[in-house]
Amino acid sequence: MSLLETLAEQEERLVFTSFDNDVALALGAFLLDAARARGLPVTISVRRGAQRLFHAALPGTSADNDEWIDRKSRVVDRYARSSYRVGETFRANGRTFEEDSRLDPDRYAAHGGVFPVNVVGVGMVGTVGVSGLPQAEDHAFVVEQLEKFLAGT
Repeated sequence: MSLLETLAEQEERLVFTSFDNDVALALGAFLLDAARARGLPVTISVRRGAQRLFHAALPGTSADNDEWIDRKSRVVDRYARSSYRVGETFRANGRTFEEDSRLDPDRYAAHGGVFPVNVVGVGMVGTVGVSGLPQAEDHAFVVEQLEKFLAGT
């Protein structure tokens, strides 16, 4: 399975049955606990639409990580796909998101770490993401935690 196929499969599989403020807060706390347990220097964000419902910044992060999450979240909002998948789609086609998307790179970043929150029968309702690690690691951490969180709900 190619990386793009894997990324698409993750988005099809990691779907919520419902998503409200309580679920968002529980998800954010779940990611926070996992990041703390590993000593990861990440910023965590969970949003529903444009509203940020959970935000935490662990030691080793800065305001730059907040900006990265915002930029990656805009990509997910626009494409309804993970920020990593969007960037990888451009790369697989021999292009770069920064040059070929025609979007302002100061506002959009197709780097791994933000994932769409999809609800069965509804579609995308928000985003969950981290910033602070290399992009593949940011993405892998979010996916791993979503798998565990969804298995327990």
